[in-house]
Amino acid sequence: MVIKFGTDGWRGIIAKDFTFENLKKVVLAHAEVLRKRNLKRVFIGYDNRFMSENFAREAATIFYGEGFDVNLSPKAVSTPLVSWAVKYKGFDNGVMITASHNPPIYNGYKIKEQFGGSATPEFVKEVESFIDMVELEREPITEPGNLSEEDYTEEYISAVRSQVNMDLFRERELKIVHDPMFGSSLGYLKRALENTKLSVVEIHAYRDPLFGGRAPEPVEKNAKTLKEKVRAENAFCGIMNDGDGDRVALVDEKGQFVNSQLVYAMLLLHILENKGLRGTVVKTVSTTYLADRIAKHFGVEIVETPVGFKHINAVILQKDDVIFGGEESGGYGFPRFTPERDGLLSALYLLELFLLKDKAPSEVVKEIFNRFGEAYYRRIDLPVDPKEKEKLKGLMENLPTSLGGLRVREVKTTDGLKLVFENDGWVLVRPSGTEPLLRLYCEMPSVEVRDKILSEVEKLFKN
Repeated sequence: MVIKFGTDGWRGIIAKDFTFENLKKVVLAHAEVLRKRNLKRVFIGYDNRFMSENFAREAATIFYGEGFDVNLSPKAVSTPLVSWAVKYKGFDNGVMITASHNPPIYNGYKIKEQFGGSATPEFVKEVESFIDMVELEREPITEPGNLSEEDYTEEYISAVRSQVNMDLFRERELKIVHDPMFGSSLGYLKRALENTKLSVVEIHAYRDPLFGGRAPEPVEKNAKTLKEKVRAENAFCGIMNDGDGDRVALVDEKGQFVNSQLVYAMLLLHILENKGLRGTVVKTVSTTYLADRIAKHFGVEIVETPVGFKHINAVILQKDDVIFGGEESGGYGFPRFTPERDGLLSALYLLELFLLKDKAPSEVVKEIFNRFGEAYYRRIDLPVDPKEKEKLKGLMENLPTSLGGLRVREVKTTDGLKLVFENDGWVLVRPSGTEPLLRLYCEMPSVEVRDKILSEVEKLFKN
């Protein structure tokens, strides 16, 4: 089979694609690239998926046999922890055994570079170029390296805590519900808020390689139990992280899901207004117009990229003044800490924002709407056959000047087709690269207009 790295790493179905033999090919190819670059120290982490610890130990053993100095995490950790360890503990590269938010039958291999973020496309391409050339049965070509097992969990959580004002968390007694979705960030929020007045109630906080029978993705359809628990506990809010802990979702004090676009706006407002940071802000093409309005208000540059955090990462590597980057999927990164999405740091920043403003989450949403305008977002995944996917090309060649009574102000083709309207509202149509789907994203100043525009766009592909 051809082993290809996708948006963030190589992923495959366990025992079909993600096998020990294929893992060995990837590790040996990765080792060749490191050797070419004179890089020696590797940190290896893994999540709570089926066999993750076995795959991680196999990878560590191969690297060790190839002459590398390897630290294998003695327990499951989050992806942001691996990135942090690579950046701050003197490693040359990192490996995370995870398939992130993919369904339980998958596992994967993420590479982290020295700067503490996902491997660049150039680095990945080089690894891929060696995969078919490595000899699986050859003798190791050097003396073995060193193999150690050091746990950085406490240090990492302490480092995240240092990014917020912990005194704030000692002023009010509040209850937070945390759902790590059976993933490797279980216990992180509880540990981060120890010795404060914020108590944490955990759900789904044990290892289940089947993730309760669904993909561990922090989206509304998976938040039913979290919403119910927030209401039952009369909690201040609910925090949800995905399987490897790099994404976050929020449930407000009423037990209502707060969409990822509004979380982006909250975090951006916080770092500009309360943390006082200034620099470039990055968002993907499917991210809220509130970002542009907030950035304009504070006089900072905003850069728009195609969908996928790797594109945000590319801007972070090009420009040394990026202070925040995030996307519609719930991944938010703070490059002054690490150039990586971080679900724990995102959660603590949200709590810090609420405490500084002395407002519940729903009140902060109201404040943002009052200051920067209302914004209502929805995404539809439209099942289509290949012929209907072709209709998108036809639409791009014959662009509408208005839709649903709204005049089109701007057309963007960065990633799919995005129509920006005179009221700042927008609709984006993108074909899925892996499924027979068209993704329709829409954000408007009212729910009625949003649904009307989505309905109009659906008609274009269903007629």
